[in-house]
Amino acid sequence: MTFMKIKLACALALGVAGLSQTAVAAPPVKAAFVYFGTPGDGGWTFAHDIAVKQAKKELGDAVETTIVENVPESADAERVIRDLASKGNQYIFTTSFGYMEQTLKVAKTFPKVEFYHNTGFKSAPNVHTYNSRMYEPAYLAGIIAGRMTKSNVLGYVASFPIPEVVRNINAYTMGARSVNPKVKTKVVWISSWYDPAKERQAAETMIGQGADMLMQNTDSSATLQAAADKGVFAFGWNSDMSAVAPKAHLASVTQVWGNYYTAVLKGAVAGKPMKDNVWGGLKEKMNGLVSLNSSLPASVKKEVEAKQAEIVSGKFKVFSGPMKLQDGTMKLAAGQAFTDADIDSIKFYVEGVEGQLPN
Repeated sequence: MTFMKIKLACALALGVAGLSQTAVAAPPVKAAFVYFGTPGDGGWTFAHDIAVKQAKKELGDAVETTIVENVPESADAERVIRDLASKGNQYIFTTSFGYMEQTLKVAKTFPKVEFYHNTGFKSAPNVHTYNSRMYEPAYLAGIIAGRMTKSNVLGYVASFPIPEVVRNINAYTMGARSVNPKVKTKVVWISSWYDPAKERQAAETMIGQGADMLMQNTDSSATLQAAADKGVFAFGWNSDMSAVAPKAHLASVTQVWGNYYTAVLKGAVAGKPMKDNVWGGLKEKMNGLVSLNSSLPASVKKEVEAKQAEIVSGKFKVFSGPMKLQDGTMKLAAGQAFTDADIDSIKFYVEGVEGQLPN
C-alpha cells in the first residue's frame, strides 16, 4: 500500500471514529423550572435557585436548564408550563403550591414529560410531588423563642391558611410551649407569599401587641428587618437570612433542595429518573435550622441540638401526644402520633395559638 493510500485509509478511519463518537453522544437532558418570584426575594425562590445552580454545576453539559421567573399562580402558570412542555423540556419542576392544578392539567396532554410539583398533595403517573417537613426545624426555632422571649408573646406572619402553613404555626408554638407553657402566639395573615410591605406591616402590628419573637411563612426578609428596626428578635425563613440583620436574627429555617434536584436529574441523564413522591425533613437533610445567633446561651443551643437528634433518629415526632387543640381539648394522647396524611391535612390551631383560623 502506497503512502497516499495509507494516509487516506487513516483519514477515513478517523472520520468513521468521529462519526461513531457523534452518534453515541447523548443530547443533554432538558429540564425547566417555574418560579413564583425571582431569586432576589432572598427566600423561597432564592433557595430553589441555589439548588438548581448546584445541580447544574454537578451535571454540567449533561443537562440544559430553562428558568421562567415571576409566574403567577393563575391561568398564566398553565400557559407557561404548557409552553415549556411543547418546547421539548422532558422534566418540568413547578416550584409553588399554587401550580398544582395547572401542572396536573398540562401533564395529561404531555404523558411522556415528567412533572415535579413542589409542596402539592396530588400526583399522577407523570406528576410527582416533593416537599420539605419545615415543621421540624420550625419546632426547633420555637424552642429558642420559648427560652428567649421576655414578654411570652410570639408573632407569626402567615401567608395562606393551607395545611402547610398552619402546621408550621402549630409546630413553632408547640416547640416554644414545650419549654415555656406561658407562651402565646399571635398570627397575622397577609394572603400573599411575597409582599414585603404587608409582611412588615403585619410584623409591626404584632410587635405593637407585645410580640418580641417573630416567625414567618412568607418569602421576603421584611419581617426580620422590622424586628431589627424595632429592637426585637426574629427568624429567617426558607434561606439563611442572618446577613440581613445579624443582631436581630436568632436562626434561619431553611429549605434545601439541591440534593433532590441533583438526584432527579442524575437519574434522568442515566435514563432512570426518580418518580417517587418525596417528603423529606431533617433526617434527609431537606431542611435545617442554621446560623444560630452567637449570643444564644450554650444551654439553649444544646437543647436544640438534642431535640434535633431525637427528630432525626425518629425518637421524637413533632405531631405526637399529648397535644391539645386551641380550646384545650385533647387531640392526641401520650403515645399517639399523626400519620403523614393527618399532618398534610391539618386545619386547626393547637393550644397557645390565639385568634381564629381563616376559612
